[in-house]
Amino acid sequence: MLFKELKIKGSFVISSTPYSDNRGVFRRNFCKIEFKNFFLNNSISQANISENIYKYTLRGFHYQIGKNAEAKTISCLNGKAYDIICDLRPNSQTYLKWVSVIISSENRKSIHIPKGCANAFLTLEKNTILHYYSSNKYKPLSERGIKFDDKLFKFKWPHKPKYISQKDLRWKDFKI
Repeated sequence: MLFKELKIKGSFVISSTPYSDNRGVFRRNFCKIEFKNFFLNNSISQANISENIYKYTLRGFHYQIGKNAEAKTISCLNGKAYDIICDLRPNSQTYLKWVSVIISSENRKSIHIPKGCANAFLTLEKNTILHYYSSNKYKPLSERGIKFDDKLFKFKWPHKPKYISQKDLRWKDFKI
């Protein structure tokens, strides 16, 4: 597995070398030892799958606070997504900065989002399926979010979102 750190400390694009033969492709998606080598949270408490029927579906920005803060590793099993990681850690050198990465079933990249960062994605193809490993169980009372178009961050999306949940539309602008 190859880990390339992004400009937000603790966030990575993870690539693996697939093995191909006449049956198809095999690749490693998680390795506790390799994650530990990069000082990444390698405990998995929950795994989730996000199935998105429509192109330009937006999910996020989501994060959890306090002892329930979670690190996530996200892979795209089908389709393509534009993912943004936003640093909300006040003591971080990249506080209030963000990075974007395209993950797809074609490029087979995963992303690692550290605790204290929010995450959102926009699907770029129909039937986009994402798989998440989370270091903590989802706790509704610890969940927070910010608006996908929060003026403080000036997020740049490759297309205007068409499908957004009511919950994600109700998030407030981030307060410093």
